Amino acid sequence: MRIGFFTDSYFPGIDGVTYTIDLWREELEARGHEVSVIYPDGDYEPGRREFPVRSLPNPFYEGYRIPTYRRLSALPELDVVHCHGPAPVGMLGRYYARNRDLPSVYTHHTPLEEYFHQSVGSEAVASALSRLYVPLENAFLRTFDVVTASTERIDRDVEHVPLPVGIDMDFFEPTAADWYPDDTVIGYSGRLSMEKNVEEILRAAEALPEHRFVVVGEGPRREALERDAPGNVTIRDFLPRDDLPTFYSSVDAFVTASTGDTLGLSTLEANACGTPVAAADVPPFDRTIGPENGERFARGDLRAMVEAIETCLSTERDTRAAVERFDVDRTLENLEHLYRNARTPDDSPAAVEEGWPLPEDPVE
Repeated sequence: MRIGFFTDSYFPGIDGVTYTIDLWREELEARGHEVSVIYPDGDYEPGRREFPVRSLPNPFYEGYRIPTYRRLSALPELDVVHCHGPAPVGMLGRYYARNRDLPSVYTHHTPLEEYFHQSVGSEAVASALSRLYVPLENAFLRTFDVVTASTERIDRDVEHVPLPVGIDMDFFEPTAADWYPDDTVIGYSGRLSMEKNVEEILRAAEALPEHRFVVVGEGPRREALERDAPGNVTIRDFLPRDDLPTFYSSVDAFVTASTGDTLGLSTLEANACGTPVAAADVPPFDRTIGPENGERFARGDLRAMVEAIETCLSTERDTRAAVERFDVDRTLENLEHLYRNARTPDDSPAAVEEGWPLPEDPVE
């Protein structure tokens, strides 16, 4: 198949969407498909089957750009369109599919309304924008043949197929190298933005001065975090992807207080490298983090967060076995099924392996 990924997040930016698209493209091409990526232009030199869309700087969110338009005739011939966001490039993909009468798939990665609060100065304005935005995205999603999301529930009024983006279990595995052999280290990796609540990790670091904390990432909150970080916290740039397994394997526990994840790839990657995770007891972690691979703590409860970290440090568990169900090979098998059957009424897209891979009830 000739598959087109239409995305508003791509290199040189680093986030879960970019990593997912890169991984899915690699895996699909290894299975014999041809994958093209259509994305906003920027400080990135396009490679094979990468098609930039002219774009402008985003004044509301540093690190992302606002695409304009690219003529359909300048895009490759495709058999299926897969959109990864509701912004201009995603809308371009939907228009391409409609114009060419092609199957269309949409993957819900990010609840964008949660970012409005850090993009505008007024809480009231942000809340009003959120109330206006969600119905508009619902209407947009209903125009696709198939909508997927990493969990069985999303805050959207559309039918969807639960399809976790998956992790590369062959890549993320325990390493012999140890960057911190002489310290007990608690790690975090991800964007440094409001919904990630990295400030809570700094509070935990203050409460655990005997341990070292390493925060890896970039984003609009970095300057404030560096200013407020206690002495036992190191904040460093995003790591090259090849270094991530070593980082995850070197830390003794991974912690996140995020309330804006749809799957929490970094937590599962850490688990695949043998590291337990302490996570806030909010979606999706109430579906992915449990006694087999970590601990959950009440959101905003510093004492509970510290206790969860300490329990992770003192308890042995086979975290890798707990996340094998998220292997990307399984994801890609189901994704290929969706592509082939998006418009086949006798073989509904919902025929993706029933119940896979998340339980209906929270992990306990």
